[in-house]
Amino acid sequence: MAAAVQKITLSSSRDIPFNKLVLSQANVRRVKAGLSIEELAEDIARRTLLQSLSVRPILDAEGAETGMFEIPAGGRRYRALELLVKQKRLAKNAPVPCVVRDPATDILAEDDSLAENIQRAPLHPLDQFRAFLGLREKGLSEEEIAAAFFTSVNVVKQRLRLASVSAKLLDIYAEDGMSLEQLMAFTVSSDHARQEQVWETISASWSKEPYQIRRMLTEKTVRASDKRAVFVSLDAYEAAGGVALRDLFQQDDGGWLEDVALLDSLVAAKLKAEAEKIAAEGWKWIEVAIDFSYGHARDLRKLDGVTADLTAEEQAMIDTLNAEYQTLEAEYEDADELPDEADQRLGEIEAALGQLDNHPVTYDPADIARAGVFVSIGADGKLSVDRGYVRLEDEMQVSEPGQEPGGDTPSDDQDGAGASTPTVQRAVITIGGQPTESEDEEDDTVKPLPDRLMMELTAHRTLALRDAVANNPHIALTTLLHKLVVDTFQRTATSGGCLEASVRHVFFSVQAADLKDSPSARSIAERQEAWKTDLPQDDQALWDWLAALDETSRLSLLAHCVSFGINALYEKPNPYGGNGVSQHGLERRLAQADRLARATGLDMVEVGWTPAIDNYLGRVPKRRILEAVREGAGEQAAQLIDHLKKGDMAKEAERLLASTGWLPEPLRLADSEEPLAGAGEANADGAADALPEFLARDDDEASAEDADRPPAVAAD
Repeated sequence: MAAAVQKITLSSSRDIPFNKLVLSQANVRRVKAGLSIEELAEDIARRTLLQSLSVRPILDAEGAETGMFEIPAGGRRYRALELLVKQKRLAKNAPVPCVVRDPATDILAEDDSLAENIQRAPLHPLDQFRAFLGLREKGLSEEEIAAAFFTSVNVVKQRLRLASVSAKLLDIYAEDGMSLEQLMAFTVSSDHARQEQVWETISASWSKEPYQIRRMLTEKTVRASDKRAVFVSLDAYEAAGGVALRDLFQQDDGGWLEDVALLDSLVAAKLKAEAEKIAAEGWKWIEVAIDFSYGHARDLRKLDGVTADLTAEEQAMIDTLNAEYQTLEAEYEDADELPDEADQRLGEIEAALGQLDNHPVTYDPADIARAGVFVSIGADGKLSVDRGYVRLEDEMQVSEPGQEPGGDTPSDDQDGAGASTPTVQRAVITIGGQPTESEDEEDDTVKPLPDRLMMELTAHRTLALRDAVANNPHIALTTLLHKLVVDTFQRTATSGGCLEASVRHVFFSVQAADLKDSPSARSIAERQEAWKTDLPQDDQALWDWLAALDETSRLSLLAHCVSFGINALYEKPNPYGGNGVSQHGLERRLAQADRLARATGLDMVEVGWTPAIDNYLGRVPKRRILEAVREGAGEQAAQLIDHLKKGDMAKEAERLLASTGWLPEPLRLADSEEPLAGAGEANADGAADALPEFLARDDDEASAEDADRPPAVAAD
């Protein structure tokens, strides 16, 4: 027969008047920790006592109960109740819930006090974060939560932000899979998918530091301290719908701006607006950029303007400020450290003097009419305007006596007046190398492609030519031999040619964003890495290795090396010589590039170039967009979009030209009679297969069927 399990008996619980309770010397808590007695008293006043006191009867000498009870566990709660009694917020004989221990127990009072404090499991931080979030979702404000738990509003915001991290990461943190500092770092971004992606990345890495997490989460953002953000202002960015990321756990200098494209558009719009104000001054050109490279005005002449004189009031203000500055300096000359008030005042005086010294500079109207301005953003985020630069082509020509600069003799009008009143010109505003255009283009002439677009397009062609030459050793050898023969036997000036015989790697100072991801770039990079892996580093070892190569490999390597000297870039000719390429040199270079393209069979369509908004259609006027659609997709397609605004027209043109194989002039061969093979026209069998289905009908059929219908509208 099994022995009966002995049942335990729990200590009884009852209410004891407060004035019958005293603190026990057996309480092990000596060091203050947690909420203060005052805060605990306020909490008890708000929500009453949440936990009973553990007490023992006080016995007299004979072992009889005296009616008083000592408290070995719950001393802080007793002190808080005592404070409420002193404040007359609690009666002296108010009943206090207590658990009464049997005085006959052999367990010491110190044992009870220690057990109550040690066996208490602290709340996991995540439980606190989620509890705060639960209170917030039930309608409590951050201020109310902070007041209820005697903490600051900022701490509540931090806890709520921690609770908003991805649930997957919170589970990892709950299982001690990451530290609290790492979890804090993830609060920088609210994108749960990105948070999880970063965690998966760093989990396999040796670097799991919080700063690494923050860096990865903000790598595609812009600091709020960036001069672009300061120029636009964080308020304007957020008013436009931009999102700012903030770090609540460390200094973040204002945070990060997540929508970089929106920021750049706001910067461009504000810079353009400022440039248009300056254009009213009558300048010939205005170049606008976020910043300009060092030496951007090297080849330009700076005008000597006239600084406006100080007014009597301004001079008096300068004298007063200088006198005050000298007085303050003399007063604290022997002081080891300036008082804050004096230091602040000296700074204010310096700033005021700087503004008074910054007087406007005036220029001769004739100089303004042929000079320009650089508009950018200074390092402090403020607008920077640098006026008065003259380009070489705008310098005034030397005139004969009695003759106008243009070569014509001056003519008097009927009233005998000499020079006529000069007309007010409209400044050409250039933003990021691209001239600004109005939506309505009233000029019937098709202007040449912008120089920057020409350079970007020919950079694509140069890279494709390099790849083509590297894959054709025969052409590479012919090209190199041709260059060497010309240099050796003809001894003519060969500058401006298509091949740099020294194989000086020609880098692209101007290039489109998609150039590095083009098929040609990938092919060249893969071939470069393949050869680089095999090549010895030692010079003598390299010689021996090259000498031992078979002829096929030698020709392949030669072709690869020669290809890096290919330069088919369009550059703006320098009519004054010196640096840059001449017009003759440019024509010679492009002609040789055409010859190489024909020899290698290069087709820019086959190497992956297609017309898009970013690389062409969004960069040219509406007339060129229509011309491209007309050539590539046919006249009917062009008529469908000719009523659209430029942005919509470019988007629709990209769709219409997607599979036509159309190329702009810089990517075609110079002697090519057709812009592309069969694009927009009937093929050999008379079928218009290259056209979209809704454009593939004959004109006669379309006119007969659609005679009574309204004009067609392009798809949205």
